Amino acid sequence: MSQTFTIVLYAVIAAVLLFMLYNVLGKKVGRQPEDQAKSGKKPMPPIGLPRAPVTPDPKAAAVPTIDPSIAAAIKGLKERDPSFDHVRFLEGARQAYETIVRAYARGDREALRPLLTERVMKSFDAGITQREQRGDTEAVELVSPARADIELADAQGNLASARVRFLAEVRNTLTTASGETTTDERRTAEVWTFERQLGTTDPNWVLAKVEAATA
Repeated sequence: MSQTFTIVLYAVIAAVLLFMLYNVLGKKVGRQPEDQAKSGKKPMPPIGLPRAPVTPDPKAAAVPTIDPSIAAAIKGLKERDPSFDHVRFLEGARQAYETIVRAYARGDREALRPLLTERVMKSFDAGITQREQRGDTEAVELVSPARADIELADAQGNLASARVRFLAEVRNTLTTASGETTTDERRTAEVWTFERQLGTTDPNWVLAKVEAATA
């Protein structure tokens, strides 16, 4: 009798536990899709993985941007001189800038003469002469290639002109007659005007004017 009672008791306990387990597992936890349908709200989209960064097109990044007014001036000059190419011109102007800066520092008049107009050559020659009379020597080093931007291109009559803005980092070493040496590193900003006679066989541009500019 006692054994039978024990079995019945265990059966009742098991039934109670199963009932409680059903009540927990059988319930819906959280908002269900049918609940969202009833409420009229759209289900939240799944969260995706981060997308890989888009690699920029190197060709697109290399295309220079030119101010529309400057582009129009370049077009006008090209109509007078079909051989004019502003990209090649800027590269040549940058090379001329570096050559002239170095030649002036070491007092090389022969290197300067074919690159300057007569008026600019006289001004440069006067500066070199004053330095020689003091007994000073000078050396210039461009820390990095100068940046060149065309600001204007024009043609008046048979004279073509182009203004180029140069930004450069220059290291200047000056040695005085007494042997004292000082080194100065600075950023320079200048606007150089180049000129060329149209209708001639000489394709070279010469430096006609130098102006200080803001960096």
